[in-house]
Amino acid sequence: MGFAEKYSQLIKQKAREIGFDFCGIAKAEFLEKEAPRLEMWLKNNMQGEMSYMANHFDKRLNPKLLVEGAKSVISVLLNYFPKQDLAQTNPDNFKISKYAYGEDYHFVMKRKMNELLNFIRENIGEINGRAFVDSAPVMDKVWAERSGLGWIGKHTNLINRKIGSFFFIGEIIIDLELAYDAPTGDYCGTCRRCLEACPTEAIVSPYVVDGSKCISYLTIELKNEIPQEFQGKMENWIFGCDVCQDVCPWNRFAKPHQTPEFEPNEHLKNMQKKDWLEITEEVFAKVFPKSAVKRTKIKGLQRNIQFASLE
Repeated sequence: MGFAEKYSQLIKQKAREIGFDFCGIAKAEFLEKEAPRLEMWLKNNMQGEMSYMANHFDKRLNPKLLVEGAKSVISVLLNYFPKQDLAQTNPDNFKISKYAYGEDYHFVMKRKMNELLNFIRENIGEINGRAFVDSAPVMDKVWAERSGLGWIGKHTNLINRKIGSFFFIGEIIIDLELAYDAPTGDYCGTCRRCLEACPTEAIVSPYVVDGSKCISYLTIELKNEIPQEFQGKMENWIFGCDVCQDVCPWNRFAKPHQTPEFEPNEHLKNMQKKDWLEITEEVFAKVFPKSAVKRTKIKGLQRNIQFASLE
């Protein structure tokens, strides 16, 4: 066994020990196939007000511009599927996306990924590398797909045959040559459930999402008022949306996560519709102490609640 294979096995074993569900490795190279797709998506203004999507175009496509001498992209998946789906417990209640039930995933993922990066440095040598979780111009789903962790489905989320699509993705880009995994196939087949179920028809065609119509965009990224054309289509979602994933047949394989930080606190579990409508700064701080929901601030959440309550 060569050094590349040996190091790759060592890294994957440590990733499992840290708690990641899957780990795959791809060669760090220019994303030639993705370049025209990204350009067209931006040209059609499908990013809405997410102007940052157009920034650092070259860096999104070339990992060597993020880490000098980059040779490998290590992708990891961390399951966040909850033991209890709060949206199912009380269907008439307001809903937040499952990924935001517990502590902000940026913090949890970064801690675990830095542990893995430190392990690589301690056990393999002084390498140049950086960990990325959603906070830099890295096409995480593309790299995860290239490293054999799944395929990008028609709803543009990554799907893994063993656990579905409710997971976070992170990348470590390093200047170390490793053994690379082969991509898997696309197993969506003729299924169109996500396209048919999307309340705002944001999935405009298979594998293309108009971000400016997506409920997740409308409730999180959009800073202005939610356009009237979406009134009556929010289906009680006030932060994010899980519809396209909930209807995906592959999520019948989703299993509850094993990460305590992702558990919802009792305050969130006990929130009822009237509590949401009357939410104060004090309640907001109790319900979302370290949550990703803080991104909207209380004003943004109140806007979403008011808009959803008009249905």
